[in-house]
Amino acid sequence: MKDIIIIGAGPAGLTAAIYALRAGKSVLVLEKELFGGQITYSPSVENYPGYKQISGNEFAENLIDQATSLGAEIELAEVVQILEGPVKTVITDGGRYECRSVIIASGSRHRHLGLPREEELVGAGVSYCAVCDGAFFKGKTVAVAGGGDAALQDAIFLSDRCQHVSIIHRRDTFRGEARLEAILRSRGNVEFVMDSVIESLEGDKKLSGITVRNKKTGEERKLPLDGLFVAVGQEPQNAPFADIVALDVSGYADAGEDCATKVPGIFVAGDCRRKSVRQLTTAVGDGAVAGLAAVNYINSL
Repeated sequence: MKDIIIIGAGPAGLTAAIYALRAGKSVLVLEKELFGGQITYSPSVENYPGYKQISGNEFAENLIDQATSLGAEIELAEVVQILEGPVKTVITDGGRYECRSVIIASGSRHRHLGLPREEELVGAGVSYCAVCDGAFFKGKTVAVAGGGDAALQDAIFLSDRCQHVSIIHRRDTFRGEARLEAILRSRGNVEFVMDSVIESLEGDKKLSGITVRNKKTGEERKLPLDGLFVAVGQEPQNAPFADIVALDVSGYADAGEDCATKVPGIFVAGDCRRKSVRQLTTAVGDGAVAGLAAVNYINSL
């Protein structure tokens, strides 16, 4: 029996663990894939207060060391179900665990294009976060894949910094706001590549370009690039909890800034929660809120 089980060992989950442990609670953190979360893929983090620059991997390692030094237990396991009650049961692919409170910090995954070598080139020209990585491409040639608000906002952000930005969309019209599109069309360094899909990524150890195919004409063209920013949506990792936590239409946990769900003693934190901004800073903020909320819940029992 643990006081708190945290699902997800990313910045939100590990921050929640740190706050709960400092309040004297026992904590088990369950992670199905990568200790440290998606931030470990970022070669350089420069927008986290207190650090001019730190690698995502180093930041994650610091969080893990801090949590484990305080007494956190971290195990590799995939959670498949949570059973509610005065005592919560967390069922994984390898066993069952009991606790008084659960924090879901399962995160969300950037939707990928599904191209060969895409994973291999992450951090070597391929990025899923313009705000995180755009500064590294100042004065260079980049492309944005996508047609929604996120893609248009990324293209605007990058056009202020990069020499040339191509925005590639599979349809002939954008899904994003007309206002954002108008801003882009007023920029002299933005090219619109419509009705087109990316067929392949070029380059050996580093991205050097892409091959784009027009869906209507079948014509293919190569675009030399320094960077490709993929903005085709995110996939929250909340499927195993759909029967116990209310999800919005996009699959995010429908909880407010207090991180509380409809089930007493179950909280959500980080990128898996419904919110407008998903950054490293907001993830750790959620972790602090959820960790303290879980502590207060246990103390009230």
